[in-house]
Amino acid sequence: MKIHHLAAKPSILQHFLAEIRDENIQKDRMRFRRNIERIGEILAYELSHALAYTNVNIQTPLGTKKSPVLKDDIVICSVLRAGLPLHQGILNYFDKAPSAFISAYRKHKDGGEVFNIEVEYLASPSLEGKILLLADPMLATGKSFVSVLEALKPLGIPKEIHLVSVIGAKEGIEYTSKNLPKDAHLWIADIDETLNNYGYIIPGLGDAGDLAFGEKLQH
Repeated sequence: MKIHHLAAKPSILQHFLAEIRDENIQKDRMRFRRNIERIGEILAYELSHALAYTNVNIQTPLGTKKSPVLKDDIVICSVLRAGLPLHQGILNYFDKAPSAFISAYRKHKDGGEVFNIEVEYLASPSLEGKILLLADPMLATGKSFVSVLEALKPLGIPKEIHLVSVIGAKEGIEYTSKNLPKDAHLWIADIDETLNNYGYIIPGLGDAGDLAFGEKLQH
């Protein structure tokens, strides 16, 4: 898996990352969602450099211009519910792409540290021969991405797989890399060092879904 760590170079991205991590700024849910959306736009732009293009002749009021346009069909698939603001940011740039949504949540055994990823809902077009952009803001253990990709297999074999995430842990990235094709891509804003005993990213930012939409009932 090819890893693209955007925060490795200084840019306005780091300003948005600082705000989504700040526990005081996090209290403003609208601002949190908008910052995740902005980060999604930046990730989408950087990702666009790796896609294939074809030249077409565009007719303007004054003449013609040969311009590159995207060659392949794209499907944007996001993990509910935390992935929705990130999804919107990506969709702002790939605005003609159809959307897919899939649910994935942690089901803890007896309330302890051990958990499985449960996938219960999926709505998606065919992925056969498409460019799959799979979005989930937090890449903690990596199990969600791997489980979701397994659930998507009956929908066809994508031409390319691009994972899009905001913050990840090194351990989860290593796990994901071992379970994905070597030519898959990970586009990630920032990478943190470790996970705690419950599999949450440290220092991370907390629960992205709760911060964006409010606390949920626990499974």
